Amino acid sequence: MRPLTEAETRAVFEKLAKYIGENIQLLVDRPDGTYCFRLHRDRVYYLSEKLLKLAASVPRDSLVAPGTCFGKFTKSQKFRLSVTALDFLAPYAKYKVWVKPGSEQSFLYGNHVLKSGLGRITENTAQYQGVVVYSMADVPLGFGVAAKSTQECRKVDPLAIVVFHQADVGEYVRNEDTLT
Repeated sequence: MRPLTEAETRAVFEKLAKYIGENIQLLVDRPDGTYCFRLHRDRVYYLSEKLLKLAASVPRDSLVAPGTCFGKFTKSQKFRLSVTALDFLAPYAKYKVWVKPGSEQSFLYGNHVLKSGLGRITENTAQYQGVVVYSMADVPLGFGVAAKSTQECRKVDPLAIVVFHQADVGEYVRNEDTLT
């Protein structure tokens, strides 16, 4: 387990900024202590400084997951955000999308959100902006990328894709073998 390099930190923070904007500072400097990002086996973990000191005493081969996995670096060194980061992204999300109850299951199976399943969307959401997807009961379901801006969503036909699927809580069941 090691600290992120400057290029890795930039890639992680750019991906997080798509979803939570300048609220990244609130993830690091929290009232309950200081938190940091560490790299272990191409995965980026989010953990407290206190837990970091405890994890230092565990041998590297025996260490499975020192904190919450935020994502992983692909072989081409691009950062891919994981669904395990949803609990930390949802409270700070700048742009949100709410899906209708009939479309929740479709989204949780890994499908994109269509206009017919769109309940609400945050005003001034730009195209290709990162959004957190909620149910109408304000339960975070996952996150994705806005395929259309808020203004375009009003005019588009019901079968058009509004949000591209990135990750959802259904992955806990579908990919339970590979999630750490």
